[in-house]
Amino acid sequence: MATEGKGDTTATGTSTTIPLHRQELLKWQGWGYRDSKFFINSNGLIEFSGSRYLLSGHVLPRLKDWMFSKLHATIDNYSPSVQEPNPDYIPEPILNNSFINDFQSSMGSTVQYSADMNDRLFHGHGHTLEEIWKLRNGGKFDRLPDWVVWPRNHSDVEKIVRLAVKHDVCLIPFGGGTSVTWALICPANEKRMIVSVDTSQMNKILYLDEKNLTARIQSGIIGQDLERELGKKGYCTGHEPDSMEFSSLGGWVATRASGMKKNVYGNIEDLVVHVTMVTPKGTIEKSCLGPRQSIGPDINHVIMGSEGTLGLVTEVTMKIRPLPACKKYGSIVFPDFESGVACLREIARLRSAPASIRLLDNEQFLFGQALATDNKGMLHSLVDNIKKLYITKIKGFDINRMCAATLLFEGTTNEVNQREKFVYDIAQKYNGMPAGEENGLKGYTLTFMIAYLRDVGLDYRIVAESFETSVPWDRVIDLCRNVKKRIITECEKHGVKYPPFSSCRVTQTYDAGACVYFYFVMNYNDIRTGSDPVHVYELVEQAAREEVLANGGSLSHHHGVGKIRTKWIKQAVSELGVGTMKSIKEYLDPNNIFGSNNLIPDSDENKEQHLKAKL
Repeated sequence: MATEGKGDTTATGTSTTIPLHRQELLKWQGWGYRDSKFFINSNGLIEFSGSRYLLSGHVLPRLKDWMFSKLHATIDNYSPSVQEPNPDYIPEPILNNSFINDFQSSMGSTVQYSADMNDRLFHGHGHTLEEIWKLRNGGKFDRLPDWVVWPRNHSDVEKIVRLAVKHDVCLIPFGGGTSVTWALICPANEKRMIVSVDTSQMNKILYLDEKNLTARIQSGIIGQDLERELGKKGYCTGHEPDSMEFSSLGGWVATRASGMKKNVYGNIEDLVVHVTMVTPKGTIEKSCLGPRQSIGPDINHVIMGSEGTLGLVTEVTMKIRPLPACKKYGSIVFPDFESGVACLREIARLRSAPASIRLLDNEQFLFGQALATDNKGMLHSLVDNIKKLYITKIKGFDINRMCAATLLFEGTTNEVNQREKFVYDIAQKYNGMPAGEENGLKGYTLTFMIAYLRDVGLDYRIVAESFETSVPWDRVIDLCRNVKKRIITECEKHGVKYPPFSSCRVTQTYDAGACVYFYFVMNYNDIRTGSDPVHVYELVEQAAREEVLANGGSLSHHHGVGKIRTKWIKQAVSELGVGTMKSIKEYLDPNNIFGSNNLIPDSDENKEQHLKAKL
């Protein structure tokens, strides 16, 4: 029986960055492009390879010293990843021959499919620390998808779902694969054939409506492709999550994503006009493209955030805008984090925020200095020293308390100039000082490279992860302080020898609160005997999440729940809320065809088994 089919490859659509077999371009055991990584070069300095990013081809002369002094890493503790998956770790596929025969006879000539080991492995994980750790050690997962299929359009998805219902096959949607919530991990106890439905070939902009400023788009399009293709026509969505290079439109809808420029363009729920989803009961969508409708609970909001548990999103109609005539970066330094938060609160209260405004705490501010490249000559260094002298000696800023905000303004030239003046005037009231466009540009674009740092850290026994929350303004300071402190005390409790790097940043602002990201980096060398570093990390992260909730933070601002946070779902939405979600699931998918087990676990027992037997 055939295990791979080529299907029809003649259809034309959007020029795509990511190939069908993603491992040809992307790392199979780490983040991002294969040609882009941090590494220690022959001169003993950290360099960033490739040519895709601002740092590409540059040496970062201070980064290794920071990593070795701050985190106590050493060159002797080199622990590289394996270069290829271990075939012995790949579980044998569970094949439903009746489904396969039906699929091949009805769709095999038009829809690509594969049971290749590498395709199955790539589609069986996301990007949490646990998943990347397993990949670096050969790729040992309890369960993987048994097949991967690549539908081209809504009709293909309808046919696949009908076959899955007919033959009782489990489906797991796969968009960009950037999940950080265990959402793509296959349930270990799933005995049915699991098919990963990869939407990457559903990548067309179906139409662009310039009168209504909307676009109808297939759900598999990757963020960078969407913005590039719209840009050719003079438009954009403005939705730029940190993962936009690799994440998909359907994934944004399924997780209720947020972008860095949401202050101007909105979050995904603000951008979606209409969404179509195929469920085991049929296709669900509204009949009208009106901008607002009062017709009971919003069906769009049943679909958004459903995380692949109810069906597969196939098409989305989104708001678009003309490309901004003016784009300008900026940055501000504050004497302390409290002043920075107060400034951001005032900017939000007056609804004068730029497209993006993000505040780094002191730990991240100092770390940012370690990311300076080798292209600064003596003049730049001299200017830097003069600025530092002015800020620290004349203004009285303490280098160990300072923080910084990065800014991005977009709009007409007049709008940008007015907003920029307004923001800097407010910042001055909180002792903030402008720190230049260059720092703002670097701060914004570095966002797309930060995820690559985890891989070089793992090479030297450093584990790192981030998590996020949203919180009311009056609790931002307490939450940030208490969660960072909890991370440090939990590391001590679990036998971590060296102090961790514990930091945060405010990344999105609202009238009533803000999104806060936490970054946690830990050296696991000389960890307590018998301890598993990934398990220790996850115990610390769970304690930090408990602290977040105790301080009034949300379970998630935009990453979603997946399987990693189901422990707290009743606390987050109430038992009746969970019951409502279960009822919707049981109506739309009574046989659990979309059986990822995200949002609501089978049982607490299954959750505990996963935590105890991960490696």
